[in-house]
Amino acid sequence: MNFGNLLHWAVIFLVVAVVAALLGFGGVAGTAMEGARLLFWVALVLFLLSLVFGFLRRG
Repeated sequence: MNFGNLLHWAVIFLVVAVVAALLGFGGVAGTAMEGARLLFWVALVLFLLSLVFGFLRRG
């Protein structure tokens, strides 16, 4: 699996959230921040699952 794409999009959403917050668009900033947080956690869970199954496959 390619987790780099998920993390890439998480960083993009984070940048959008910061820029929107600085410009005073609170609703857009909150939505973008939640999207970034969701993508980060999904990427982290998929990475950990891949790591565990990789170790199980070797053993």
